[in-house]
Amino acid sequence: MFRISPSLWERIHHFASFPQTGVSLQQMVLFGQNPSQGTLLRGSQFLLEELPVRLAHRVKELDQLPHSLSDVPSIKKVKNWYAQSFEELISFPPIRLPPDLRAALIAPPADSVVLPESHPNPSLQYQYYSDDYADPSSSLGIVSTPKNGSGRSAGNSQKMRIPMERRYYANTSHVKVWPPEVREYNRAFTNALEAIKKRHDPTVTTVAQGVLEWKRSQNARNINLDVQHWLDRFYMSRIGIRFLIGQHIALNTLQPHPDYVGIICTSASVHDIVHEAIENARFVCEEHYSMFKGPPVQLICPKDLHFPYVPGHLSHICFELLKNSLRAVVERYGPEHEGAFPPIKVIVVEGKEDITIKISDEGGGIARSAVPLIWTYMYTTMEGQNIDQDFDASDFKAPMAGFGYGLPLSRLYARYFGGDLRLISMDGFGTDVYIHLNRLSSNREPLP
Repeated sequence: MFRISPSLWERIHHFASFPQTGVSLQQMVLFGQNPSQGTLLRGSQFLLEELPVRLAHRVKELDQLPHSLSDVPSIKKVKNWYAQSFEELISFPPIRLPPDLRAALIAPPADSVVLPESHPNPSLQYQYYSDDYADPSSSLGIVSTPKNGSGRSAGNSQKMRIPMERRYYANTSHVKVWPPEVREYNRAFTNALEAIKKRHDPTVTTVAQGVLEWKRSQNARNINLDVQHWLDRFYMSRIGIRFLIGQHIALNTLQPHPDYVGIICTSASVHDIVHEAIENARFVCEEHYSMFKGPPVQLICPKDLHFPYVPGHLSHICFELLKNSLRAVVERYGPEHEGAFPPIKVIVVEGKEDITIKISDEGGGIARSAVPLIWTYMYTTMEGQNIDQDFDASDFKAPMAGFGYGLPLSRLYARYFGGDLRLISMDGFGTDVYIHLNRLSSNREPLP
């Protein structure tokens, strides 16, 4: 059982005093095109600086939750996972490089490879970004101090960090051969990230179990607003951490593909992703209700519609929403209505800024008084709500209807890269859900 020592707490509080650095999809794509071992090493250095800051924020917050939520065993377990990953990252052995390679890694990038600046995410209501910089540590030994151009001094409670676009990329085009130590370091760091990623696979369900235990101890029907806001922040941060880790692992382990940069597809086919989500959701629905043929789903989408995105995120969003629509239709008409269900319609349209996906069903809709509740974690219309203690599935594995996380988590995935999720219900008829995806790919992450 991992324990947080006093000295580790001190390091956690130190790292938590620095703001997190958001990245954009566009920056990640440009960074990962044909990366050399030196470029991958610079990416490792960025993650060794960024991930401990993000993990420290979450450990500190998990330790200070309201309403005695921090005392719930499942929440303590998750806090210890984050603290353990934090300790592994800050104690990861640094690489020793000759002076010429160190200079290549810290030199300003050439104009041809400068990453574009990211723009504020429209999902954010506040910002933490600044051109000022002071970093908690740097495994390359680079020390920078805050500038005085923005009116915010180094004495502020939140220390400043340089934007990602000015410290993520390395100008290594003139280095033709990298020593074996660099390749071995990249391999070791990738293995460490894979272990951390696996450790945190059951985080969503473990936190959900903790909140469910807390609800029962409080005899509460719904969770408090402050707990709801914390869960939004926590799960959005988790999406960001897992995206950065997954992207770096993919760049180091996957074979090059003309359409992929890590886990990002530079030419994602909206039609193919949505069609696959439809087939998967219908399969789950038919299995759950023991039907030969579930409600039909009509897809209206241009087959040549492509844009850079993470297919896993879009697939997850569409799958969750289609499950909801299929369940609503089946439960309104009854499984015995098989073969005569009204169709669910999925319409995809490309606009100037967004790609919008509308999912329309005739499942009876939602009462107006219940619409605000559907975005609340742990809210579900399924009877017998419970989570198996041994259930450790990750975000992308879910039953037909579970513990009330499908809609709020799907909205976070949509908002992660500047999109959104909206719902309009006609009580007594059906529901329309709109998925907005930012097609410009230049919005930075909405970090808490």
